[in-house]
Amino acid sequence: MAGMTMWWTLLVVCVTVLAVPSPRETQKWSKISEDEIVKLNTESNADAPNYKIGVGIADITGPAAEVNMMGYANPSQVTGGIHLRQFSRAFIIADINKPDNRAVFVSIDAGMQDQLVTLEVIKLLQAKYKDLYSIKNIAISGTHSHSGVAGFLEHLLFQVTSLGFIPEAFHAQVNGIAQSIENAHNNMVDGNIYYNSGNLTKSNINRSPSAYLNNPKEEREKYTANVDQLMTVLKLVDKNGGDLGMINWFAVHGTSMNNTNHLISGDNKGYASQLMEGYFNKDVRPGKGKFVAAFASSNLGDVSPNTQGAKCIDTGKSCDFNSSTCGGKNEKCIAFGPGVDMFDSTRIIAEYQYKKAMDLYKSATKMLTGPVSTVHQYLDMTDQTVVYNSTFWGKTCKAAMGFSFAAGTTDGPGAFNFKQGDTEGDAFWKFIVSFIKKPSAQMVECQKPKPILLPVGEMLEPYPWGPSIVDTQMIRIGQFAVVAVPGEFTTMSGRRTRDAVQKSLMEHGMSNDTVVVLAGLTNTYADYIATYEEYQVQRYEGASTVFGPHTLQGYINQFVKLSEFLAKGTEAPTGPIPKNLLSKMVSLLPPVVFDEVPPFQKFGGVAHDAEKSYKRNTTASAVFHAGNPRNNLRTGDTFMSIEFKDPKTGNFSEMFSDSDWCTRFYWKRTEEILGYSKATTWWHIPPTVPTGTYRFRVYGNAKHIIEGVKAYDGVSREFTVTA
Repeated sequence: MAGMTMWWTLLVVCVTVLAVPSPRETQKWSKISEDEIVKLNTESNADAPNYKIGVGIADITGPAAEVNMMGYANPSQVTGGIHLRQFSRAFIIADINKPDNRAVFVSIDAGMQDQLVTLEVIKLLQAKYKDLYSIKNIAISGTHSHSGVAGFLEHLLFQVTSLGFIPEAFHAQVNGIAQSIENAHNNMVDGNIYYNSGNLTKSNINRSPSAYLNNPKEEREKYTANVDQLMTVLKLVDKNGGDLGMINWFAVHGTSMNNTNHLISGDNKGYASQLMEGYFNKDVRPGKGKFVAAFASSNLGDVSPNTQGAKCIDTGKSCDFNSSTCGGKNEKCIAFGPGVDMFDSTRIIAEYQYKKAMDLYKSATKMLTGPVSTVHQYLDMTDQTVVYNSTFWGKTCKAAMGFSFAAGTTDGPGAFNFKQGDTEGDAFWKFIVSFIKKPSAQMVECQKPKPILLPVGEMLEPYPWGPSIVDTQMIRIGQFAVVAVPGEFTTMSGRRTRDAVQKSLMEHGMSNDTVVVLAGLTNTYADYIATYEEYQVQRYEGASTVFGPHTLQGYINQFVKLSEFLAKGTEAPTGPIPKNLLSKMVSLLPPVVFDEVPPFQKFGGVAHDAEKSYKRNTTASAVFHAGNPRNNLRTGDTFMSIEFKDPKTGNFSEMFSDSDWCTRFYWKRTEEILGYSKATTWWHIPPTVPTGTYRFRVYGNAKHIIEGVKAYDGVSREFTVTA
């Protein structure tokens, strides 16, 4: 999570609980010209197939109204519409000679993946495919967008601001992920995979440079930047060289959309996916095309897309280097992206990733060959002994959050007098949080120098507040290995892990050209993983390294151990199996009681109509009387459309929907007691659309007191678009 804005709400709820333009159009509009991208020669790669490959995509968009958003932990940041729909993108790769030997990699437009979601996805798949898909061979990774809904994670700490578990959010993810994997399963063909890598600059900065500088100088001197600029791409093609899909890994947070945003969005990685899919899937709606492009997360823990850096918003001067405060206040130290606003910044960072991925994709010539294998093991991260050398060793701890966790980050600041870099704690807040839970002496000693704000590993009622047993997993496709990590590794943590795993894989028989990537936020969310040295500084990332100062080395030891199983193609012991907590979930978010419209109005009726005429490259809008979007998520569908009138037939057809970049769907409750609400359909008219006649259409479902939930739609007046 990027920050803990207004974290005091956590205390209140704690006490309560314990007491009781679409890509095909906007690739031009968004300043990427066709002649910037060399046409791909797909027929030159028609090599004999080595793998069976399937790609699939499905909608996972959660409730677009009244649900807290996951990432910034800001209680006031609740959903109120859609900027971009969120998708699950699945890739199945099987050994062509032993097709039961297969790996599934899924990238979801969400903050992270949760263990309970993973288990329920596997349950759905095994009902259809038996043991072909299991916890061993499915890796589900979050892009880390901070503009999706909360309430789908199983541990209570991550449910505080969402007022508990949100079933609609949970099932939207479970069903959508399972559907994307099923779609990939049904689309499997013989093909090949090529890989490529290169550096992408101007797209990320380190948001905790003071912590990074605490790493050994000789280690830092091995690298040219304090962030990973390496992008690694897999190009998936059929046996004739035809394009199937792309996966890339690049380290940057999904925080281009800031904590004032209320629209569901895939953020920079989600839009980058739509740009690339739109290039290959001509004249196909977002999420419906055959080509699937995943812009997956990597070691992004301390990496921000807000490349202008942090400034004091009251003075314009730089924030304090060590604490990220302005006059002692963290709220005034905020980082901004390269654009004029958060939408523009999202576009810019997305375009950078898209253009680099396209360049690497079209120039990829190194072919993967060799077996497909996977290894998975559950690990109790609260009790791992790590040995650095003959004189230095340590143990991991039960999970705990430090004081700097409440300070947030420059992407999303916290509140009160919390600050980053706090290794002492504050007596007042220690006294306050002691009423929730006082950490044990053993935990205090184990977590040093972290001053403990919340001892979540010792908070078990009404169900665990933090993780203990995590998923650890690796995937092998020939000479390519994916390390699926259950959290947010910082830049240097990721580098150390990659190096250690690559060395181990080669020692156990894999080739000298073995490539290793980290897939972040996969299968389980266990917060941050800072290096031992970064932990001593106790910036936000160190304070959120929940298993203590030796967390990273515990993970490195585990993945080095798993790498031997992976290289040899053997199974690892299962490890301690986590409990399924679904039956224990608590939700305090009130349901939709009813919807109503003012007298003499109807659902879908126009409250404020569109203008009669607009020019290209301007913004059009219309406002409608609406029901609550929570009544029906309209999965795989839309809440709005822009319809174009065929000048020959006079018939209208959909040109854009709520999943397109150039549209926004806003929803707002206008009268709580009477149940009134309005939906605004918004369209920035791309300069490439045909001139002619258009109209807005709105869709929804309203909850009537007697008749229950009923569908409705409505249209605006017709309006013209001129050059």
